[in-house]
Amino acid sequence: MTAHDTPDTPHDTPPATPTPTPTHDTTTRPWDRPGAPSADRRADPPADPPADPLADRPATTVVELTGVTKEYPGGVAALRGVDLTVASGELLAIVGPSGSGKSTLLHIVGTLDRPTAGSVSIAGYDIATLSDRALSALRSRHVGFVFQSFHLVPGISARANVAEGLLYCGFSRAERGRRAAAAMERVGLGDRMDHRPHELSGGQKQRVAIARAVAGEPDLLLADEPTGALDTASGESVMELLRELNRDGATIAVITHDQEIAASLPRQVRIRDGEIVADVWNPGPGQGAGQGADRNRSGAVT
Repeated sequence: MTAHDTPDTPHDTPPATPTPTPTHDTTTRPWDRPGAPSADRRADPPADPPADPLADRPATTVVELTGVTKEYPGGVAALRGVDLTVASGELLAIVGPSGSGKSTLLHIVGTLDRPTAGSVSIAGYDIATLSDRALSALRSRHVGFVFQSFHLVPGISARANVAEGLLYCGFSRAERGRRAAAAMERVGLGDRMDHRPHELSGGQKQRVAIARAVAGEPDLLLADEPTGALDTASGESVMELLRELNRDGATIAVITHDQEIAASLPRQVRIRDGEIVADVWNPGPGQGAGQGADRNRSGAVT
């Protein structure tokens, strides 16, 4: 099979994409944005807005949480008044011990769960205004996930696994195959496209998972303990790949308990007992004013 063959995905037709209402400006049409596919660049765009506003350009602020609380039955408060803003192009760690609330924060930011109180805006969309179906559409188009345990389908090729991640993005089967091949090349696995998961090392499996997460060019990539199941060398390789993707413009949040990984990233958001207790910019080459300082809950450097 070549890079241009159609992957062996078991699904052909993606479901229709709902149309949630964004909170950001939608006057810029998808076909007007830089880098839009040629088929989307129209000399005379229609007067009415496109049917799918989820295709709009990413908002400058990708994540905005204000006063977010998450409570479970029995009075268990997993998050307590969390304020968090993540700008486009950031690379940060959300770090805390087991039971700190970081997994719950991942679920809220990834729109896998809704808060009990407070507001959540992802890629410019207020999730409180979205139905569950529209929220699924937002997640499929704007958020990519990388998990510790890879979650690859064992019976299909690496490229088909990547293409499966695009099933609900509204792309044709041929476009899913093209994007999957490009993503595999991007993570350095162009020669492993037809390999099945059992034929790959742990580090290669995680690279396939990352390719699946970035193939749709989401506004936000959430990596949950991405090195937890890897040896040291493979883990370092995966972290360097995430840095490369960030240098290419990806917005990435790494959820981890590993202080060493957190310290290696430009920003650390430290969470404990459901509260953000520190928001720190780590000193490093090329970082500007305010780096290495704590922020207060409003985001201002102190």
